[in-house]
Amino acid sequence: MKNQITTILLLGVMSCALVAFGSMFGPGFAGIALILALGMNFFGYFYSDRFVLRYNHAREASPVEDPGLHRMVEELATAAGLPKPKVYIIDEHAPNAFATGRNAEHGAVAVTTGLRRMLSERELRGVLAHEMAHIKNRDILLATLAACIASAVMHMASMARFSAMFGSSQQDDDEGGLSMVGTILMSLLAPVAIMMVQMGISRSREYLADATGARLSGDPAALASALQKIHHGAEMETGNFEPATASLFIANPFLGSRGSWMNLLSTHPDMNERIRRLNAMTL
Repeated sequence: MKNQITTILLLGVMSCALVAFGSMFGPGFAGIALILALGMNFFGYFYSDRFVLRYNHAREASPVEDPGLHRMVEELATAAGLPKPKVYIIDEHAPNAFATGRNAEHGAVAVTTGLRRMLSERELRGVLAHEMAHIKNRDILLATLAACIASAVMHMASMARFSAMFGSSQQDDDEGGLSMVGTILMSLLAPVAIMMVQMGISRSREYLADATGARLSGDPAALASALQKIHHGAEMETGNFEPATASLFIANPFLGSRGSWMNLLSTHPDMNERIRRLNAMTL
């Protein structure tokens, strides 16, 4: 419940920021950018699953190729009350996994060959339960809503910078407008702030998927053990992943740079904290 409330609050903050930022430049300014962002994200919502799978070189795995993987996915889908998602394999040594699809009927789960080799069947089941939780919790829809708002702010920021530099949006202080310097500064800071809120939403959904997946599999210790192995594997081998889709994976594929600043910018929660919470569920 706490993570659900956090997500709602963060989406509310993003929505308020969108309205506030747009109002600085006039209702027409905000409207154009919002319509553009909605159009882009409408297309992305319906076709993003195909794009993400193709972008990460995922290939659909048949039940004949990996009957054990299909069996676990089907069992977990039944336990979650969901249709069985499609199963994909990524030929990549680095261990990781992700789920995609705008709803349960279009769900897909992808795992790397490195993950398949590294984890025991019990640990793999925990990871698949986590991914099934993302589908059950409709996290793809929430991510799309967040991306829609973030895109609108970024488009408005670009338009604001263009208008300020070419003097087409000069406003008098008496009219409550921003100076050229103020407009450029705001257009640079607003996207950074909105991206940080968007990352906060992503992190809260990971905690929720961990908890939901642990209850779904009935084995939080297995998921905790799997996360520890995945984290260590990601530190040893970055893999050939695309940064644009890093937030979808169960663990951050790019762990080369660490520290408080990088944690702030990470789309994933601290791994030690995730493991601690899962282990606490076994007590």
